[in-house]
Amino acid sequence: MRVFDSTVTRPATERRIEEYWSWAAVALFLLVTVDLLTTLAAAQQVGSAAEANPLVRWTLGRSVALLVAVNVAAVVAVTACFRLLMAMLRRAPDPYRRYFAFGIELWLGGLLAAGLFVFANNLTVVVFGESLL
Repeated sequence: MRVFDSTVTRPATERRIEEYWSWAAVALFLLVTVDLLTTLAAAQQVGSAAEANPLVRWTLGRSVALLVAVNVAAVVAVTACFRLLMAMLRRAPDPYRRYFAFGIELWLGGLLAAGLFVFANNLTVVVFGESLL
């Protein structure tokens, strides 16, 4: 991801927003789909009591359908919030848009790092039976 320079035009902003949506989709894939699948495998391996997230632990004790519904609700909520964030970026004045975009890039990078860590942690639980935490 590249940071805006001070001469960014509106078409460049739209291209950047499309790129941000792509990165957000990758982060959601890691934090929802991959996490859901590896969490189910880890819960089967060590039991749902080992889950650190109390909401996920509670849904694991109920049904897979409820767990999937909670994940779908999270995706809808995050997508709606991200859409609002992109609208704010479009409306940001030129001198500040660059910094706002940089903040979005840092946030997306943090989400990707968190998603990779969650995946690695769940995979460690499945393979070795122990968490990285």
